[in-house]
Amino acid sequence: MQTISLCMIVKNEEMNLKRCLDSVAGLVEEIVIVDTGSTDRTVEIASEYTSKVYSHPWKDDFSDARNYSFSKASMDYCMWMDADDILEEAERENFLQLKQSLSPDIDIVMMKYHTAFDEEGRPSFSYFRERWIRNCSRYRWIGAVHEVIVPEGRILYSDIGICHRKMCAGDPDRNLRIYRKMLEEGKVLEPRQQYYYGRELYYHKLYKEAVRVLEPFLQEEDGWIENKIEACSVCARCYVQMGQEEAALTALLRSLSFDLPRAELCCEIGKYFLEHGNLQGAVYWYETVLNLPKREHVDGFVLPDCYDYVPFLQLCVCYDRLGDRQKAKEYNEKAGACKPYSRAYLYNKRYFESL
Repeated sequence: MQTISLCMIVKNEEMNLKRCLDSVAGLVEEIVIVDTGSTDRTVEIASEYTSKVYSHPWKDDFSDARNYSFSKASMDYCMWMDADDILEEAERENFLQLKQSLSPDIDIVMMKYHTAFDEEGRPSFSYFRERWIRNCSRYRWIGAVHEVIVPEGRILYSDIGICHRKMCAGDPDRNLRIYRKMLEEGKVLEPRQQYYYGRELYYHKLYKEAVRVLEPFLQEEDGWIENKIEACSVCARCYVQMGQEEAALTALLRSLSFDLPRAELCCEIGKYFLEHGNLQGAVYWYETVLNLPKREHVDGFVLPDCYDYVPFLQLCVCYDRLGDRQKAKEYNEKAGACKPYSRAYLYNKRYFESL
């Protein structure tokens, strides 16, 4: 059976750390915790779980801290988690089975990362992340923010999911502050960091700046396709906020030049036409989504609702406005089959019953 070192970097995580460590208790052979300057009980709590607690100065560089944590690991694989991550109880047996069956020639295990949830707690936003990484000098974290290990070698995709469940808000300005500092120091952002910098600008409602960063990124020859497609979506949202509606549609359609249509982007295009009163255009794009295969074991952000629930619900709205109540009702029931607890579905159901 392969052995695992859980490697974490923490700072002022007394509210989260115990919950995280309890969720993987008995599943990993070693716990390495690197503290980057806590002033609360984080170190005390960490010491209850492991003797391998280290102090490391924070340098506005997540990769630096993560690489330091990996350097202290001694097992076959390094596994990373943030303090506000947990392994759900239902996944513990799957986790153990994967450890027991994993071929020793696998270099990286990709696992689902669930970072948003619906009203019933089901994942509504997920993507794959490198989660178990062979413990060797070949694999190094890169990127001061949104750090990553480039997946190389033999890679296994697992359906095991790690859930990111925040209990309290972090510093919303931290990432943007780090990017600004890097630029002030004359550092050049590589394409992936350009994308994330542009996204941070969007989050901070700096829409013109975001577009000025993302448009050149979209013209770069380098850069991950999934980031390019996401950048089109972010640009579109910026243009909407800037009152440039046609530019927003152009940005969304531009995503089709990079790869096959993504359900997430098709839903955004459908929403654009719906909001602009082009009901037939909206129907076209939402029905297009329903003919797309679900993307399994792929990199990039995935909103599972965009493959069924969202287009069903929006087609209900479209057909109701087109006067086809029967078809609208049918699509609402299809949405309800996906999410019988959905407030939108239940509202629509009451609406149709009242007619």
